Amino acid sequence: MTMKPTAKRFRIRRSESGTDSGHLAPAGHPAPSSGASAAAAPQPRIQRPADGGVEQALLAIRDEGLTGRQLRMARRIAQKHGLDPNTDYEAVYLLRLKGIDPFQRENALDLMVPAESAGQARSKAPAADQPLAVQPQLPQTAKPDTKNLPATDTRSPAERRQQEIMAIQKDMARRRNRRMRMLFARLAVFVLLPTLVAGWYFFTLATPMYASKSEFLILKAETSSGGIGGLFSGTQFATNQDAIAVQSYLTSKDAMLRLSEDEGFKAHFSQPEIDPLHRLEPDASAEDMYKLYKKYVQIGYDPTEGVIRMEVAAADPQVAADFSTALIGYAEERVDNLTARKRENAVKDAELGLAEAEQARRDAQEKLVRMQQDSAVLDPRARIGALQARVETVETEIQEKNLQLQALMDNARPNRSRVEGVEADIRRLEALKAEINAEMTAQSAGAGSLAETAVQIQLAEADLATRDMMLSAALERLDQARRDADSQARYLTTSVYPLPSQDPSYPRAFENTLLTFLVFSGIYLLISLTASILREQVSN
Repeated sequence: MTMKPTAKRFRIRRSESGTDSGHLAPAGHPAPSSGASAAAAPQPRIQRPADGGVEQALLAIRDEGLTGRQLRMARRIAQKHGLDPNTDYEAVYLLRLKGIDPFQRENALDLMVPAESAGQARSKAPAADQPLAVQPQLPQTAKPDTKNLPATDTRSPAERRQQEIMAIQKDMARRRNRRMRMLFARLAVFVLLPTLVAGWYFFTLATPMYASKSEFLILKAETSSGGIGGLFSGTQFATNQDAIAVQSYLTSKDAMLRLSEDEGFKAHFSQPEIDPLHRLEPDASAEDMYKLYKKYVQIGYDPTEGVIRMEVAAADPQVAADFSTALIGYAEERVDNLTARKRENAVKDAELGLAEAEQARRDAQEKLVRMQQDSAVLDPRARIGALQARVETVETEIQEKNLQLQALMDNARPNRSRVEGVEADIRRLEALKAEINAEMTAQSAGAGSLAETAVQIQLAEADLATRDMMLSAALERLDQARRDADSQARYLTTSVYPLPSQDPSYPRAFENTLLTFLVFSGIYLLISLTASILREQVSN
C-alpha cells in the first residue's frame, strides 16, 4: 500500500544570500558551492541600453550558455506575460527588462529545510519596514575550465528529429552498402569466378570435336502372311523390337570394345592433343573408356518414324566418319543375327513336322492294308453293294408275288393250288432276303460283320486322306522355311550417310559457359535460402 508523506510542507522564501541548502540549481546546471554562491547568485536586472545596443545584450545572454529547456521555458513565460519575442534569447531579454526571472523555481511543494538553516534565515531576515529585495534566481554562467558545461544545443525538436532521422538513414545506407559489398563479394567468389574458369576452359583449353551424323532404319522383308500380322508388315511397328535391340547394342560395352579393336577408339582419345579432361590414360580401364564412349556416341530412336539417329564425335572429322560407318556395319550384322536363329529353328521345326507327317501317313496306310487283309473279301463295300442289289431284286419279286396272290384272292372261287404255290414263292423270297441280310450283318469267324468291316475300312481311308493333307502342308512349310532361311528377313537401310564435318561441333563454349553460370547461381541461391531459413529458425 502507498503511505502519504508525513513531513510538513512549507513555502520557503529564499534569502538574499541563497546559501541555504534549500536553494536548488536550475536544470542542467550544477549546484553552486558555498563560496561562489554569494557572488554568483544575485543577477542584476538588465536594463535596456540607452544607445539601443540590443544586439550586445542578446549576445551577452547567448554567452551565458543557457540550455534548450531554459530557453523554451523563457519563451512560454514571455507568452504568458503577453510578450511577443522573435527568438528565445529575446524572450529572456524582455523578461529581464520587466524584472521577471524566467528561471526561478516556484514549486508549490518544498520539503522543510533544516532548523539551522531556518534559524539563519530568520536572523538574516530584514525588518518589516524595509522593502524586500527581489532576487531573481537566474542560471549561473559556467566557467570555461569546468567539465560539466551546459548544453549549447539550440536546435528545435523538429530539427533534432530531422537530424536523428538523417543519422538513422545514413546508418541504414552504410549497412546496406556493406551488405551489398558482401553480396557482390560472395557472388564473385562462388559464381563469377567458377564461371570465368569454365569459360576460360571452354574457349581456350577444350579440344574441338567434330561430329558426324547419320540416320538409318530397319525394314522387314515382304511376306504373304495374312491376318493381323500382315497389317503391320509395312510399318515401323513390325521392326520396333529390332530397332530397340540395335540401339541397345550400339550403346553397349560390346560395341565399344569391338570399335576400339577395329578402328582404334582408345588410341584416338589417348593422344596428347586431347585436353586433360577428355584424354584417356594409356592404362585406362574399360569403365573409363565406356564413360567417354557414351559421351561421344549418341544414339536415339524415334518410335513414331522408326528411324535411328546416331551422332559420333571425335577430334578428327574423318575419324568420326569412320567410327560412324563401322557402327552402322555392326548394326547391320546384329540385325542379321537377330533373325538367323529364328530362321534356323523354323527350318528344323519344318523338317521335324514333315518327318512326323510321313510317319503318320505310313501308319494309316498300313492300317488300311491290314484291315483289308483281315476281312473275308477284298472290298467289303462292293460286296455290300452287290448284296443290297440282290435284296432289292428279291423285294421286287416279293411285291410281284403279293400282287399275284391278291389277284387270285379276288376270284370268288380261287384256285387253291395256285394260291398255295404263290404263297410258297413268297415265303421262299422272304427267306432269301433274310439270308442276304444276315450275310451283311452276321459276324464271321475271327472278324466282324461285313458292315462293320466296311465302316472301319472307310475310317481308315479317311485317316489316310487326312495324313496325306498333313504331309502336303508339312512339305509346303519346309519349302517356305528353307526359302526364308536362304533369304534376308531384315534389312538395314541408311537414309543419311556419315560425312566428315568441316567445322567443330563441340565444345559449345558460350552455351556451356552460360549453363555453368546458371548452375552455380542456382546452387548459391539454394544455399543462401537454406542458410537464411536456418538462421531465422535459430533466432526464433
